[in-house]
Amino acid sequence: MEISLDVPFVLGVLAEERELALREIRDLGVVRAYENSRDRHDARIAAAPDVGTLACRAGCTWCCHFSVDVRAVEVFSILEFVERTLSSEEKARVFSEVRANALKLEGMDDFERMRHNVKCPFLLSGRCSIYAARPQTCRNYHATAVAGCQASFEDPDNLDIDPEFAPMVYQAGGAHVDAFSRAMREAGYDTDVYELNSALAAALSDPHALDRLEARSPPFAKLNGDDVPGEFEDL
Repeated sequence: MEISLDVPFVLGVLAEERELALREIRDLGVVRAYENSRDRHDARIAAAPDVGTLACRAGCTWCCHFSVDVRAVEVFSILEFVERTLSSEEKARVFSEVRANALKLEGMDDFERMRHNVKCPFLLSGRCSIYAARPQTCRNYHATAVAGCQASFEDPDNLDIDPEFAPMVYQAGGAHVDAFSRAMREAGYDTDVYELNSALAAALSDPHALDRLEARSPPFAKLNGDDVPGEFEDL
């Protein structure tokens, strides 16, 4: 899908969020700063002028089977949310599914993962059990028609399927994530992206992973991330 980029709008989001994020990372720590940024992320998307064109509704779960990339700070925020909100039975189910998914996806590159549907471990009874703490990738995946998402689910080998997105929602969300990631990078924190299940499994198996992130070191001893440029980095 091609869109007309609203450059002044994107630059405004990049500058505003970067400044706020840098201050909060310094004053609150990277995980708390991320959680505050996440709230602003939601507010930006909700304020986008074309947000009313979105087809996303509770109970629509096609995209909950697609590959999801996360940064380490998101992983630790998600795990804290799980510990605080899910029952012991739900946590056991989630962690078991996380480890099973990680094994299933082990050794696959990005394109191979895109061609494999894997149910998100947090999908429960047709709903996201960590919706308030869901990853940035999930927050930014908004389609204006269900048909494209369903087609991608039913034919995962076809990477030419291109769901329709709302241009201003896309730019608001993408610029926000780019800005927070840039602030993290400038503050010296890991901004590599990792596959969701693999990163969760790595964090669950290593009690010192969060300490390494907060010490500005690579958080996952046995997991390599990818340095992915921001969508609007060329601006």
